[in-house]
Amino acid sequence: MAANIKLIYIIKSILKPRGKSKFLNIINHKGKLLDVGCGNNSSYYIKTIYPKTHYTGIDVGDYNQQKPNLADEYIITSPEKFTETIVNLDKKYDTLISSHNLEHCNDREKTIDAIITKLNINGYLYLSFPTEKSIEFPKFRNGCLNYFDDSSHKDKPPDFNKIVNKLQSQGMKIIFSSKSYKPIILYIIGFFMEWKSKKEKKVKAGTWAYWGFEAIIWAKKILNDHIVEGKHNRNNGT
Repeated sequence: MAANIKLIYIIKSILKPRGKSKFLNIINHKGKLLDVGCGNNSSYYIKTIYPKTHYTGIDVGDYNQQKPNLADEYIITSPEKFTETIVNLDKKYDTLISSHNLEHCNDREKTIDAIITKLNINGYLYLSFPTEKSIEFPKFRNGCLNYFDDSSHKDKPPDFNKIVNKLQSQGMKIIFSSKSYKPIILYIIGFFMEWKSKKEKKVKAGTWAYWGFEAIIWAKKILNDHIVEGKHNRNNGT
């Protein structure tokens, strides 16, 4: 089973060279990882491949947890207390993942602020969320292609440029960013599958890549919080 999961991750890394699976290759596999909006059996897959990683998952419900939950720490909170719960975590992390979570948050800015403060210096951050263009994509495809087809999405898609600017202003170095990610192999698959996706009204392999549904950001924390705060104070003349 573990070999099969590793093979899946290898294939995903090839198909999406800037996706989450590839990102996980660069982390400190003996360090602490915080998965914000973990759901979807994430703990099972990550801990199976990287058993020495200390995995903490936080979410507002048990979403699609069909596999054994292998998290070292697993936290369920309410949407109203989601950001507060992150802030009150008693440790910092070497890696932080927020995969398709921001679009569900009540306060995106405070959530981003919270996760940045929970990263160690030289820690890595992975963010993914629907592109702003997704409000114009075809509607009513099972699996979500148009942003508004998911009733749990809040408001409009996250503002990509605003998020990048916020990260940079708070001591983060952008390693990779794409406002509408279209990895070439999956894009080609999606191109040839588009007729079937359209006919069946269902997201197929490559559909997201063909349309560029995902915005993706990789970042590294290069400044401590107190240094960033000091810079803000000097800029404000205090």
